Amino acid sequence: MTGGILCIILYTGFVVLPVILATFLGSGSERFIPELGKNFGLMGFMILIAQFILAARIKWIERAFGFDIVIRYHKNMAVLAGCLLLFHPLLLAAGGRGWQLIAGLKMPWYIWLGKVALLVLLLNIFVSSFQTSFKLKYEKWRLGHDILGPLIIVMAFTHSWIMGDDLELASMKTLWIFALILAIFMFLYHVMIRPWRLKRCSYRVVDVQPETENVWTIKMTPPEGADIYDYLPGQFHFVTFYRQMNLPVEEHHWTISSSPTEEDYVSSTIKALGDFTSTIGKTKKGDRAAVHGAFGRFSHVLHPEEKDLVFIAGGIGITPFMSMLRHMRKTMDTHSVLLIFANKKEAQIVFRDELAEMEKGGHPRLKVIHVLSRPDEDWKGETGYVDREKIERFCGADPGGKVFYVCGPAPMRRAIIADLRNMHVPDERIRMEIFSFLE
Repeated sequence: MTGGILCIILYTGFVVLPVILATFLGSGSERFIPELGKNFGLMGFMILIAQFILAARIKWIERAFGFDIVIRYHKNMAVLAGCLLLFHPLLLAAGGRGWQLIAGLKMPWYIWLGKVALLVLLLNIFVSSFQTSFKLKYEKWRLGHDILGPLIIVMAFTHSWIMGDDLELASMKTLWIFALILAIFMFLYHVMIRPWRLKRCSYRVVDVQPETENVWTIKMTPPEGADIYDYLPGQFHFVTFYRQMNLPVEEHHWTISSSPTEEDYVSSTIKALGDFTSTIGKTKKGDRAAVHGAFGRFSHVLHPEEKDLVFIAGGIGITPFMSMLRHMRKTMDTHSVLLIFANKKEAQIVFRDELAEMEKGGHPRLKVIHVLSRPDEDWKGETGYVDREKIERFCGADPGGKVFYVCGPAPMRRAIIADLRNMHVPDERIRMEIFSFLE
């Protein structure tokens, strides 16, 4: 919590610093509206600079909130920056600069540069907000995002450097140059320097194990003499496979399915869901992988006081729970765990035999309930979908002190969260894992 508060204070101070400098060191203006317009422009620019920091996977920032929260904050702050920068010229025009600032064609080139920067920013925000609706592939979206982000910053910097009255102050010029250098460094570190370093120290694939149809567990071991990075059960990592047969090279995030108690390897269990993951079964022993981890706060070990747990998994959403259950088994943990595991068909149940063995072992005190939405005729278990009726039947109408962990496809996750809230389960006893950072 202390780290999170410090991050918030630093972020807020960074964003408002130019406004403070301009207010107390500049000449100021007697008119409120144009002054507000200039301040909106200053803060909007600093938010854009901070976007590069938020997206760079800085561990001490991510550790306080979880990477999914940081990325969603990054997305929302982009919208705020867009609003501030949109109102920046409108307020200046309304405050005395004249509406030719907005509609005039005979404007200096640096005014047009600011207009272009604003339009590109708004386009970038719009496409990012509706990327899934446009069915734009993540890799193409990311490439465009990585190109437009630095371009917007350079255009905005140039526009403000020439046009900004407040940048006549030496302190403001120093801050602006520092901000530009910081953004460029964070961008280069994120997209070039760190990937190069990770590739130099790449892990080696030691096993490719088929689990069910279209699902594989990939085990990776670090370079000789190196230790596996520290991680908590339930966390995820980013992996870039460098494989034979001219297979695609793309970075993806996958949940870690192994337990931190494993000293020889770290694994992810991956389902073929898209163009890239459809090739995951072609991964071979000896292939290399750049691994960057670990991230996330979806882990029971962060809440040691909670002993009565309900895990609700849908399909491949079982992976973080397997990491947690394997950790509990290895450490002889006595948590009480109810696992409600939803799948379409019996043949698609991943880790079924291992879960059955865990039920018999007593560590943790595990009960597994399988729910199939499209069962075969000989299926004797639960059918349909995980809903309020089933949760109340398995957990009781009053869930008491139970803590619910939910991981699965987005529609399932949203429906279950709504059911839990309708059952008056407080938010602090509901934890969720979200696969997509673009939701």
